[in-house]
Amino acid sequence: MSDKKPIDSYDKPAGGWDALKSSWHALREQRVVLKGAGTLLRANQPRGFDCPGCAWPDRNPHSTFEFCENGVKAVANEATSKRVTREFFAEHGVEWLARQDDHFLEAQGRLTEPMVYDAASGHYQPIGWDAAFATIAAALNALASPDEAIFYTSGRTSNEAAFLYQLFVREYGTNNLPDCSNMCHEASGVALTEQLGSGKGSVTLEDFELAEAIFIFGQNPGTNHPRMLGELRDASRRGCRIVAFNPLRERGLERFANPQSPTEMLGGGSTRIASEYYQPRIGGDLAVATALAKVVVERDAVDREFIAAYTIGFDAFAAALRATPWADLERESGLSRAQLEEAARIYIDSNATILCWGMGITQHARSVATIQMLAALLLLRGNIGKPGAGPCPVRGHSNVQGDRTMGIYEQPAPAFLDRLGQVFNFRPPREHGYDTIGAIEAMHDGRAKVFFAMGGNFAAATPDSAHVHEALRRCALTVHVSTKLNRSHLVHGRQALILPCLGRTEIDLQADGPQAVTVEDSMSMVHLSSGMNPPASEHLLSEPAIVARLAASTLPRSRTSWLWLIEDYDRIRERIAQVIPGFEDFNQRVRVPGGFHLHHPGRERVFPTDSGKAGFFFHPLAEVPSTAALQLMTVRSHDQYNTTVYGFDDRYRGVHGLRRVCFISTHDLQRLGLRDGEMVDITSLWRDGERKVTGFRLVEYDIPPGCLASYFPETNALVPLEHHAERARTPASKSIPVRLSRSAVAAQ
Repeated sequence: MSDKKPIDSYDKPAGGWDALKSSWHALREQRVVLKGAGTLLRANQPRGFDCPGCAWPDRNPHSTFEFCENGVKAVANEATSKRVTREFFAEHGVEWLARQDDHFLEAQGRLTEPMVYDAASGHYQPIGWDAAFATIAAALNALASPDEAIFYTSGRTSNEAAFLYQLFVREYGTNNLPDCSNMCHEASGVALTEQLGSGKGSVTLEDFELAEAIFIFGQNPGTNHPRMLGELRDASRRGCRIVAFNPLRERGLERFANPQSPTEMLGGGSTRIASEYYQPRIGGDLAVATALAKVVVERDAVDREFIAAYTIGFDAFAAALRATPWADLERESGLSRAQLEEAARIYIDSNATILCWGMGITQHARSVATIQMLAALLLLRGNIGKPGAGPCPVRGHSNVQGDRTMGIYEQPAPAFLDRLGQVFNFRPPREHGYDTIGAIEAMHDGRAKVFFAMGGNFAAATPDSAHVHEALRRCALTVHVSTKLNRSHLVHGRQALILPCLGRTEIDLQADGPQAVTVEDSMSMVHLSSGMNPPASEHLLSEPAIVARLAASTLPRSRTSWLWLIEDYDRIRERIAQVIPGFEDFNQRVRVPGGFHLHHPGRERVFPTDSGKAGFFFHPLAEVPSTAALQLMTVRSHDQYNTTVYGFDDRYRGVHGLRRVCFISTHDLQRLGLRDGEMVDITSLWRDGERKVTGFRLVEYDIPPGCLASYFPETNALVPLEHHAERARTPASKSIPVRLSRSAVAAQ
């Protein structure tokens, strides 16, 4: 816990000396000051490892320091000297561990050997690898149908592990491959694939050097992608206009002091990031995008040549924009017409514009519609397929995009299945599988009985916590491949296994020597990742080895030489090259320093949609319901990465030693008769009933009236399972209708 005041203002720039101090503290806390410092010099380097944190791309040629404060925390937590041994589990039962918070679980250190849950004692006990695989294989082969098994994937899994994993699952006989994309950027993929023919962003880091304007929607790079601030800093310093749309005032979008700049560090300087900062109401981004497009059309600032050559649907789209009343746009966006027109003028004056967005856009009911309106805004001025312009959905996990490229998808394309079946000589299943929400529903009602997670922290990351926990407990078997102890190990089926794996920073030694894996970043660069530290335990296996040994145990009649493939990961990459377009000569191209870029057709203004052109899709604004409910969005603190809680401080928002806080406007405090620092309970309002969390401290903050913010996973319990994005089914965790009531919990 911090010894500072619980709530304080923070008026320094993001980064700076405080980022260095926090990095030092993280290394010291994990007792790896020397080891960690040496490890970090290999982070995101051509002969090093890919940071297990975010998916922001690396500079090529690389600088000496290719890591950020939160990357230091991620590496320190993986390279920690702390260990979770069999003695730890003998001392601490599951019931006791379940009462501890997420920070405590993470802080215990690295898992060291496979463990199996013993129902009689209520403790996890050691189990050998062969016995663990035999247990899983027996459970899988006892199911009435392969579709009774769920195979979840975290975004940190390498390309090689993901490819083998989906191959095993499909040879087993199902497409039940939900993944973390279902919970974060699924809306981006659905929207852009339909509209542009590719679900990925089209820009590269070089485009950030050429953009005249960068618009950022629903993203907090200072905490979630700190290395992005370096690109924004450089863009700002050369005169690029940076426009931010975010309900919360986020320090990282205001000012940044680059810890790698001697001038800024020694001179006390910093760089302004956003030239304009607008605070729409939660859920108001569709109205914002519609308003910007309306101004472009009404001022006839469109690129008619581009529109005629590469798009369809413009006339109907433009007519719908003109017919949309400004009063509706102002009411639903929470911004004035003058503010919206000001932002539109910046867009019009720019000859090359990048639009970035994060989960503040994707985790809403209308997220697909919002993203398609943002893409339409780009199309209006030909801002796709030219230098310095394009869509940039910023993914979180370091290989979440690569997992999807490798076939981790519950709705595989027929052409992909055809190639997979031809190369590996089997008939892949064709029926679509469960996405994450579908998997939870299937486990809860008994249609799914085995849950296998390749990484992640499913029980903590998912919405509707009580419902999810009950679903997992109804399984016959739950299995988690993990590096650290987490909540999901304590919310288990009747049988449960923990399978400890190597981390990114560790040497992966197989029969033919040390191995490297590959990852794909947010901008479609594919590159190698090689660990250099000795494994945390001699009993750890790599993720590809875990998949291969499980497949060999479960599928004795498989024609795939599973164990031979993992002797040398080049063999896996050779098969990837045979199955997945864009990976031809994979082994040769990935060994070029910096790797290679996967072709995006939009960069050549090719749009492989059903029509062969990019589409203008108009989405009417939703009528605002007549309710007094507040809108709550879940956010990360600066001391966490997804569900991994590193500590209890949120430096940039001035919170110290607390996590159960609720950010609220001065207007709402006065309107509701509440006080800053008062304790409240939060109740979400949904058609199937109410969900409640208790004991949250109110923090007066710069946020629009009617809007609240609080940390996840503490508030995931408030998100109804059926409250999700239209068509994409991404949990709508950024717009939860709630009410506040005074809490019986004493003020902190």
